[in-house]
Amino acid sequence: MKFIKGLLSLIIAVVILAGAVAGAGWIWLGNEVAKDGPLPAETLFIVEPGEGMSTVAARLESEGVIRSAWVMRLKARIDGTETALKSGEFTLEPQASLGKVLDILVEGKAVMHKITLPEGRTTAQLLRLIENDPVLIGPMPELPVAEGSLLPDTYLFHRGMTRANLIARMAKAQDDLLKELWPKRQEGLPLATPYEAVILASVVEKETGIAEERPEIAALFTTRMKRGMRLESDPTIIYGVSQGEPLYNKAGKRRTLYRSEIDRKTEWNTYQIDGLPKTPICNPGRDAIAAVLNPPETEYIFFVADGKGGHLFAKTLAEHNRNVAAYRKYEREEIARERAE
Repeated sequence: MKFIKGLLSLIIAVVILAGAVAGAGWIWLGNEVAKDGPLPAETLFIVEPGEGMSTVAARLESEGVIRSAWVMRLKARIDGTETALKSGEFTLEPQASLGKVLDILVEGKAVMHKITLPEGRTTAQLLRLIENDPVLIGPMPELPVAEGSLLPDTYLFHRGMTRANLIARMAKAQDDLLKELWPKRQEGLPLATPYEAVILASVVEKETGIAEERPEIAALFTTRMKRGMRLESDPTIIYGVSQGEPLYNKAGKRRTLYRSEIDRKTEWNTYQIDGLPKTPICNPGRDAIAAVLNPPETEYIFFVADGKGGHLFAKTLAEHNRNVAAYRKYEREEIARERAE
């Protein structure tokens, strides 16, 4: 009987000791997790796609962000977050505790990067911007990307975004936009499909860099199409000559179109063909697409550059000819002024 009582006392003592040790361990771990870290200044820390807890914890220790990779692994194992790390780029504050660092890498918001892909660029030009972005990763897609199939915009992304995924995101954004706008289009438009809307929007986009003019030019082109008139848009000539790349003379300076190019029949030259070009001539933005699907009422059927970034609009050929003469006069005066300086 005494033996049994002694054994029970020993077991109780062991349990109490184990509990005390465990309690002390929890207190120690809590202190290690909560105390200020060694990081002297705010820093950016990158978790690469596919990196595991062991690798990340070791890097955090070697870079002076935390004191012990082992403690971080233990804390993550207890919390069940060993496989919950997010990839991306994270901002870590000075003296961030180990617990705070772990929370940021598991639940925090990664730093957002952005890339601005302007309206009116050809697909080839947009793809060059994407290929040259220093934050995006991965190769460019092997399959060709169709002209006019990407929606230009400023896109936000986390580090680790692949170039192929961004291109797919742009294509989906345009598909979603057309699904939104096409059913709400104005009745009686001379456009049979969403693709034709993109083609016309691409011409509108290339004709003006002034947002306020897009609806007016969209309406003008729509009116011309309804009347069976050719679009007669200079950018469509350029696309047929150079696939939308700028034109240069032998001296390497930007030039205007040659008469031979205006007279050359291509599948895009709307001075020489009826209706729309064969394909879009660039990637139009949201506003240009919206403008061609719901253009305002207009009687304008002619327009010419005013030399100041905008255009002069006309309802009759006689009025248009006067506008052209005014533009030619402005050109001559500008040339004379430049020579005099």
